[in-house]
Amino acid sequence: MSHPTEFKNVTAVAKANVYFDGKVVSHTVLFPDGSKKTLGLIYPGKYHFGTDKAERMEIVAGNCSVKIDGAASVAGYGAGTHFDVPAKSGFDIEVAGGICEYICSFIG
Repeated sequence: MSHPTEFKNVTAVAKANVYFDGKVVSHTVLFPDGSKKTLGLIYPGKYHFGTDKAERMEIVAGNCSVKIDGAASVAGYGAGTHFDVPAKSGFDIEVAGGICEYICSFIG
């Protein structure tokens, strides 16, 4: 799967979304149709995120391991792959080394 390398005709929010003492950082991108995405990076570590809306996490660079809340197993994802998280759920994400870059789309 090919992921976008740039977005045109959007508004980028300058204030960063900073989580886990700066180990996960993203910026929000607003689209003309009212939708939004976040573009971010994750430094090595293990983190848990909850979801209000359903999300699609597209991995742009690096690698991570993910366990969706309620899932029986952990799955690995690398550049060019994605995973979906249901609304009102959550996931654990672990980056063992390097930096994992992502695009998060809110799909619900």
